[in-house]
Amino acid sequence: MTIRAVVTGVGHYLPERVVPNSYFEDKLDTSHDWIVSRSGIERRHFAAEGQTTSDLATRAANAALENAGLTGNDIDAIVLATSTADFTFPSAATMVQHNIGNTKGFAFDIQAVCAGFVFALTNANALIQSGSAKRVLVIGAETFTRIMDWEDRSTCVLFGDGAGALIIEAQDGTGANTDRGILATDLNSDGTYRDLLYVDGGVSTQTTGRLRMEGKEVFRHAVEKLAQTAHKSLGDAGLTSEDVDWVVPHQANIRIIQSTAKKLGVSMDKVIVTVQDHGNTSAASIPLALSVGVQSGQIKQGDLVVTEAIGGGLAWGSVVIRW
Repeated sequence: MTIRAVVTGVGHYLPERVVPNSYFEDKLDTSHDWIVSRSGIERRHFAAEGQTTSDLATRAANAALENAGLTGNDIDAIVLATSTADFTFPSAATMVQHNIGNTKGFAFDIQAVCAGFVFALTNANALIQSGSAKRVLVIGAETFTRIMDWEDRSTCVLFGDGAGALIIEAQDGTGANTDRGILATDLNSDGTYRDLLYVDGGVSTQTTGRLRMEGKEVFRHAVEKLAQTAHKSLGDAGLTSEDVDWVVPHQANIRIIQSTAKKLGVSMDKVIVTVQDHGNTSAASIPLALSVGVQSGQIKQGDLVVTEAIGGGLAWGSVVIRW
């Protein structure tokens, strides 16, 4: 008998403030058409003043709990992916733990920037596989607008705020790739490329910092590495791209999404795309897209879903899930 980490709940939350591309037109040398042509983004959500990452994460967590028919104390562990936690410490995960009324589990943050949710989901799967937890709440949440350089038109128009959450639980499987649950994972990082995408500040430098990105180089690495990791995890599961029902990629840029799908040999009809409505929400983008895909009726039980993401580090990876 094989233990599988099966998705039993999903949810998301987006701040109320919707910011269209036109917002930037009188502030920067840019336009709606320019932004859409280079990214596919039409609008994004900005967190309200005083609204923090843990606030967004809590909303998404509660939505996932409701979807699963569970309460906070039904959760054994919380793994929260974010690069924009409320404080240096404690972790945003422990704040969510308190907010949902969980008093018996454990909680921690993971930081792998835009690849954060893939890293969090892989670690949550390992907790279940090892027997350390039977039910894990996995969250991606960001307030990336707090680290934008609002004079840099190449980056500030791309990002938004939001949160998404999954609940995975241990269930018996046969060991075949027809089982429901997480079938394979693949994680990678290479610090050689740290200067391609980073924030130029932090705690030990006693500065907040702003996001910096070499867009063309990130694009080149993204397409190559995302296709590579997706093929790797599919192969590890004994599957190919022909078996895929849905690709749910990190929602960074429509051109990256399209190029990666082509390299994978998957039609765009099988790709969940939300970047036009949310922008790049970093670690939140995959769980947001998964939740939207489920709510829209696209992703159904039994579907084979591949998620893949790349972020600063560089860090990248993928997860294959039988929904």
